[in-house]
Amino acid sequence: MTLAPPTPTAPRAGARSAAGLRATARILARTDAHGTTRLPVLDGDGPFALRRLRAHGNHAEVCVVGAMSAPLGGDLLAVEATAEAGSTLRLTAAAATVALPGRTGEPARYDVRLTVGDGARLDWLPEPLISAAGSDLRMTTTVELAPTARLVLREEQVLGRSGEETGALRSRLTVRRAGRTLLDQETAYGPGVPGWDTPAVLGGHRAVGQLLLIGPEYEAQPAEVWLLGAAAGERSDGGAGQGVLAPLAGPGALATAVAPDALRLRRLLDEAALCDTAAGCSARDACRTTRRRPVRSPRRGRPGAAGPRSGDQAGAGAAR
Repeated sequence: MTLAPPTPTAPRAGARSAAGLRATARILARTDAHGTTRLPVLDGDGPFALRRLRAHGNHAEVCVVGAMSAPLGGDLLAVEATAEAGSTLRLTAAAATVALPGRTGEPARYDVRLTVGDGARLDWLPEPLISAAGSDLRMTTTVELAPTARLVLREEQVLGRSGEETGALRSRLTVRRAGRTLLDQETAYGPGVPGWDTPAVLGGHRAVGQLLLIGPEYEAQPAEVWLLGAAAGERSDGGAGQGVLAPLAGPGALATAVAPDALRLRRLLDEAALCDTAAGCSARDACRTTRRRPVRSPRRGRPGAAGPRSGDQAGAGAAR
């Protein structure tokens, strides 16, 4: 008797395959009849372990914990978060994300998609993304905002772990408000990108980041321009880094900064939150450096993944 060959099946989401990992985390925030934000959808997958944190007031807070090393070359990862009308959602991470080389020559992709409804607020505050030597990561962050939505978004990138060269990192941030583009920028660093490490771009620094603040309050009181760190002229660089906070062509403000490492970069972005008077205490509270106990989960190894090295700025889990 002749047996028919088995029908090939596609790898399930979150499963390893020769082509890489496929995983998507989904978060949905919605207010109940009492105005408290609930989380009817909290779906972790693959390297994304989602932990609901105890929140004060009517908002909800979720911490993303890395369950395995990711992204590696060939991985396709995504985070989808929606704050429906009137809700308040704060998203943080337990550790940095380290982009690592994989067994294939394909780049990894990491897509973050955020949607914020009318009267809602979303804080996207992950830990830094570290581009390890030999890695190749393409990252996109896409934000859709309703006319009265509020957004606090922090993005930090560290080029190379301690004592090593950087990998290839390409990142795009697109923000649309009421269907119109408010911000669309793309950056590229590492091998194959001309001039990225020259004085005209990073000036020898290896940490770059930005803080984006958007809300209807900026329509009545546009943000002022503030120089940060050494750019303020009050002190020499001395390795502290520098940056600027400037208004957008719309209801928002953007701070950009460069620094020698992740710690000094965070200080500059925290300084920007203190300078911004339009956003007020809400921005300062959202961007404060948290010091809560780390959230831990078992970490599963992956074939072909380089392990953590001594001197890394942070852990090697997926944090976005």
